[in-house]
Amino acid sequence: MNTSLPEAGRYLARTLTQTLRLMVGVPDYDTYVSHMRTTHPEQEPMSYEAFFRERQQARYGGGAGRCC
Repeated sequence: MNTSLPEAGRYLARTLTQTLRLMVGVPDYDTYVSHMRTTHPEQEPMSYEAFFRERQQARYGGGAGRCC
């Protein structure tokens, strides 16, 4: 492994932050933008606000709460 200790620490911190955000349901906008630029360069990424609203909609839905 050819990484320095500070570099490995930054990687670990970034990975831990991303994992914790996903655990509590906070979407990772930076990962989304990176994916869009790499995979879909012809499309403009959503703004952070639009991305956040879309992720909330996907998670919680748009209708009234359901029992079952």
